[in-house]
Amino acid sequence: MTFRRLILLAAAAFAAAPAMAEPARDPEIEALIGKMTLEEKAGQLNMVSFVPMHETKFDPITKGLKDGTVGSLFNVHGFETARELQKRALDSRLKIPLILALDVVHGYRVIFPTPLAQAASFDIEAIRRSEDIASREAAADGVNLLLTPMLDVSRDARWGRVVEGPGESSYLASRIAEARVKGVDGDGGHSFAKSCVKHFGANGAVEGGRDYTAQDISERGLRETYLPPFRAAADAGTQCMMSAFNAPDGAPTVINRRLLTDVLRGEWGFKGVVTSDFKAIHETVTHGVAEDDRSAAKLAFTAGADLDMESRAFVEHLPLLVRESEIEPAALDEAVRRVLTLKKSLGLFKDPMRGLTAAPQAALKPEHLAASQDLAEKSFVLLKNKDRALPFAPDVNDVALIGPLGDAPADTLGPWAGRGEPSETVTLRMGLEKRLGEGKVTFTPGGTAAASREEEIEAAVETARRADVVVLALGEKFDQSGEGASRAELGLPGDQMALASAVLALGKPTVVVVFAGRPLALTELAEKAPAVLYAWQPGTMGGAALAAVLMGDVSPSGRLPMTMPRALGQVPIHHDQRITGRPYDPTDPYTSGYRDQSPEPLYPFGHGLAYTDFAYGAPTIARPTLRRGEDQTVTVRVTNVGKRPGVAVPQLYVRPLSARVARPARELRGFARVELAPGETREVALKLKPEDFGYWTSGAGFEIAAGGVEVMTGPDAEDTKSARFEYRP
Repeated sequence: MTFRRLILLAAAAFAAAPAMAEPARDPEIEALIGKMTLEEKAGQLNMVSFVPMHETKFDPITKGLKDGTVGSLFNVHGFETARELQKRALDSRLKIPLILALDVVHGYRVIFPTPLAQAASFDIEAIRRSEDIASREAAADGVNLLLTPMLDVSRDARWGRVVEGPGESSYLASRIAEARVKGVDGDGGHSFAKSCVKHFGANGAVEGGRDYTAQDISERGLRETYLPPFRAAADAGTQCMMSAFNAPDGAPTVINRRLLTDVLRGEWGFKGVVTSDFKAIHETVTHGVAEDDRSAAKLAFTAGADLDMESRAFVEHLPLLVRESEIEPAALDEAVRRVLTLKKSLGLFKDPMRGLTAAPQAALKPEHLAASQDLAEKSFVLLKNKDRALPFAPDVNDVALIGPLGDAPADTLGPWAGRGEPSETVTLRMGLEKRLGEGKVTFTPGGTAAASREEEIEAAVETARRADVVVLALGEKFDQSGEGASRAELGLPGDQMALASAVLALGKPTVVVVFAGRPLALTELAEKAPAVLYAWQPGTMGGAALAAVLMGDVSPSGRLPMTMPRALGQVPIHHDQRITGRPYDPTDPYTSGYRDQSPEPLYPFGHGLAYTDFAYGAPTIARPTLRRGEDQTVTVRVTNVGKRPGVAVPQLYVRPLSARVARPARELRGFARVELAPGETREVALKLKPEDFGYWTSGAGFEIAAGGVEVMTGPDAEDTKSARFEYRP
């Protein structure tokens, strides 16, 4: 499913869908529903967090499994645990197996780069492959529902959860959404586990970068920015959506019938399960929109939520709400039907143990490790490389590795690291030592990520003084990104900038490797350092991948999926900001800028260097005039003008030149990864449809206006050349 199909809806987008024949119902599921009590039906909609059953305080779960009032569990993992839980569920009266769910955000045993890092690869197939591997590993250990992918478009780097998402581009996010869902769900080739996409709505539209907050967003803003990735996931076949915590139009999404029923089910035809997030139904009371849990249960259920995660409002209140005629019995049956349909699609009715007859192999599969390293190598973004500081010479003999992230396995894995083990992780130190050989790497941490004493910095400087080249490993620890890890500042934590300044003052050939879950504001560091390589949090094989790139075995090919600010005051900042009536002009203070610095980013969306140089020609268009129903082909010539092979990533941006609402200066609508040998030229054809330059109006209708359309191609969002054509429907 392409982005253009996601945004194309008829003029009557909000009208009810035409009546369709009721699909035939599954006899096995209908027989089960017919046997259920109201309490058992509500139990199928009850998802609770699992704690080991030997803990006395969690005895209610054991009882709930037996009496059928717990239908799903999350935070579950482990072959033996999964078998035991399913056995206990099968001791219930109706013997209905369990959904066993877990957040598997960027790998299960073998950990891949964090999702934002993966987005930097611009390699859709590699991303799909990572989810396929995670799905296989998780299912072998008993997990059958993966609470992934997280598809929240996000423009505010202060928000810790940007690390889990696809970045700032709705188009790129939609491509990733399709790949991730197909990877988890098997793309028709397997059904090891299913995806549960999160967080439907506008969870990334936060205020002040803080978790669980929400900007007040128009329906047009929702439609054009935040909803397309979820539409892509729905069209790719996901059978589960998790609603957002926040309330972008005043109604928390879990009770927002407009989104959960009218849009998701009515317009998009989504037939799967909608689950709340953790305790989100109960939290509507705190929001002030529900009086108590009973009211919250009614609001969420009638809005379209099927599964109640951990609030226990459904299991406690839905039976009485039905008995008192506040909820229709048929509506309860339909929610149960959706949950049972998901269970059947997982193969649980046929084999509740899902083939769990033997414990999975303890050893990490070499092909999975290779895929992790490949994606890590593709995710690294070379921000700066003055005087070809990278790659290092093949005969380098003395490398000083300095910084608190140089030998930090948990921080290399990043947050939400599934069942990944720090002890199985290749750190930067380990990768360099293996690549260069014994005795060629000297590691001095120079303090911790939080603080450095004067003597620790002095020791680091002394190590650097004796070396041929220096690698500074700086950035965030794993728990400084992710949920609950919003930051009010975006510089290097602790005293790391002081450490960097002291080492860089020596004038040694130095590369800074930045480990982080978000774009940081690194203006001072970028000015001082000869080379800056953004490594994100690269996963199990991160150190091996970094060693390969630093030594030139692999050329970096990542591109920024989020704009990198030069100062905190610019945030939120993104490539598709709208043009104002007074665009920035450095010679005119009465334009859209700042008095104390440039409003331009430190590094734009799509930026990334290689170990060679590329020349981009101006775009050419196949049709000077485009008619309704026709495709446009935009072609750009890319030449490797350097002496090393490399991967170019030509990008296509569009902008309608006349519209009824103000449009962004540019919006990403295409890209490609192109491997080029030295001196090689390729013509890259990027397809465009009229829907790609259409837009939502203030009345929330979709429109493709006649007139001029500008297309821009180049290596990033700022460095582009343009052409134009006319659209005449």
